[in-house]
Amino acid sequence: MNLLEGMLQRDQEEFRRICNKLINVCFLCKQNEAARSDYYFVLKYKEKFENLLGTLGYRIEINEEYGVIQVTNGLNTNRQNLKLYDSIILLLLRILFDEKKRELSMSDEVIVNLGDIQDKFLSLKIRDKMIDKTTMGNALRMLRRYQLVELLDSDLKNEESRILIYSSILMAVRVEDIKKVYEKIEIYRKGKQTDEETDQTEID
Repeated sequence: MNLLEGMLQRDQEEFRRICNKLINVCFLCKQNEAARSDYYFVLKYKEKFENLLGTLGYRIEINEEYGVIQVTNGLNTNRQNLKLYDSIILLLLRILFDEKKRELSMSDEVIVNLGDIQDKFLSLKIRDKMIDKTTMGNALRMLRRYQLVELLDSDLKNEESRILIYSSILMAVRVEDIKKVYEKIEIYRKGKQTDEETDQTEID
């Protein structure tokens, strides 16, 4: 039986587009206005997405509490290996998300600025100097592609520039206890990796 049987032609086209999008970016966030309609489309055709993506070796997870859909690959392929500083910035954002969320109501968006990331980086003594602006900008643009953050200001060299952290970060960096994030940071602080090395952290 044709998986798309019974769907309108325009819905079939949307289905194909969103399947490809999920495989490429891993996450769909309801918070993201540009992706909100895609998020609800997946909810509408959940079983069809599960069937098709499952055939390709992918698993789709829908967390309606977070408003996030994630696709992971059970075959350990199509993964994004992160550079060391990409991993560090991702973990710093996860820590900042946790800290800010405690101060906010459940419905409030978590917004930080570049200065917050640099301050956290220095306070944890991961390195003895700030993250350089090019490295920071490249990392944040990469994380934006995966719908983990949104860049609210275009100037990524200004410490006041704001970053919206999506709830998808809770699924990208899964920890039962935030202490485990700090343990990972401690490994980086004590480790001997060079700044250019690739870390083992992956985005599915």
